[in-house]
Amino acid sequence: MNARHLFRRSTPLAAALALGALVGGCTVGPNYKRPDLEPPSQFRGVQAAAAESIADLPWWQVFDDQVLQSLIREGVANNLDLRVASARVVEARALAGVAKSYLYPEVNVGFGYGAEQVSRVGQPPATEDKVPDRVYNNLALNGTLSWELDLFGRLRRNKEAAFAQYLATEQGRRAVLVTLVGDIASTYFILRELDLELEIAKRTVKVNDDTVTYYTNRLKGGVSNRLEVDQAKANRALTAASIPEIERQIAVTENSLSVLVGRPPAAIPRAGGVGDRLAPKIPAGLPSSLLERRPDVVAAEQALVAANANIGAAKALFYPTISLTGSAGAMSAGFSNFLSPESMIWSLAAGLFQPLYNGGRLRQNYEATQARFDQAVAQYQRAALNGYREVADALVSIEKYGAKRVELDAGVEALRDATQLARSRYETGLSSYLEVLIADQQLFQQELQLARARGDLWRSIALLYRALGGGWQPEPPPAAAAPVK
Repeated sequence: MNARHLFRRSTPLAAALALGALVGGCTVGPNYKRPDLEPPSQFRGVQAAAAESIADLPWWQVFDDQVLQSLIREGVANNLDLRVASARVVEARALAGVAKSYLYPEVNVGFGYGAEQVSRVGQPPATEDKVPDRVYNNLALNGTLSWELDLFGRLRRNKEAAFAQYLATEQGRRAVLVTLVGDIASTYFILRELDLELEIAKRTVKVNDDTVTYYTNRLKGGVSNRLEVDQAKANRALTAASIPEIERQIAVTENSLSVLVGRPPAAIPRAGGVGDRLAPKIPAGLPSSLLERRPDVVAAEQALVAANANIGAAKALFYPTISLTGSAGAMSAGFSNFLSPESMIWSLAAGLFQPLYNGGRLRQNYEATQARFDQAVAQYQRAALNGYREVADALVSIEKYGAKRVELDAGVEALRDATQLARSRYETGLSSYLEVLIADQQLFQQELQLARARGDLWRSIALLYRALGGGWQPEPPPAAAAPVK
């Protein structure tokens, strides 16, 4: 067959290809549109909303503590949950590539060799005079092409859904990273709060020891009584009993922090106090920007995009499917004329498939995709509302814990003065030891409350940073050392 004859035979195929190109832009199903949400005009407790947000700062600028920064770096590098989330991103990216591949023709090539010996006594008989050699050898080389014309956008909708799922997993990885940074910071602040409580308890026990020694000496000198000594010892024992419990909490918190950063449970080395070295300004930003900043909200929206695309893919199943297949190759009994024109073989085929009746399967599948879209809408709205709530909770916590800390600061200063006055009054005989005992106990308890209020304030700032979607920015590489001249 010459080339002209082949061209005439392939005219229907060319027409089908042209038709596919013309209608290839047609996609059934709804195009995605973000659902309407009504974010608050500003967060409660914020006097004037501004575009600036603490979440725009990278974590190494928010948490100005070298030990904490080192722990966050270690967690980002070694945390197992983050490693799982990263692997899911790679998987989703590969699956999106698989979905995209169905838009293109599939081309395959094959090479084969076959040998066959026929029977001389079968039907038809292969007598030696008619068939001198009853062994047949064949070499075959063939290439195949198959292509489904995406007339109604089913494959494109599948690709759109797979790509949205990939973006959702990427945002999921960011959400894990944001949560990890926030959890490491919050756990570290709990640890520093417990360090402060332990320091207070040990300092108070030292004061109690001095008090027991003081009243014991007074008893030996005959100017005190055994009741005062026993009360001093009991007060000292009550304070000392809090130390093992605080140390237990420190060990448990260190174990939790170790796992977060990817270590086996162990002690966490640290030096110096955390103080108040956090961001001096805590702007929350505009509530509407939370929809783009929080990874979990963005991930929920990408899942919604995928559910919307799946509706189009399900609807396209009601329409015809057109597929094109073709093959070309060569077959010969030997290499001498293997690729000669006489050895060439080819075939072309086009098929159309139109579902007529399947017991309502396509209709039920379409309704199921619509229901999944409705679920995705609700989940997206819930994620957004939960984000607004978490930010509002963190803001009011910062405000109220700050106010609480101011009052406790004043109370601790007053109680320190009261303990000195109580001892002076006791030594001059103006009051009983009971006043000294009450003042010491009140000071110890209020110093513990002050330490907890400071810890609550630190953690609230970390929670606000996480709630606003901060902490996902990659740390810049260290600056290269200047060359030695």
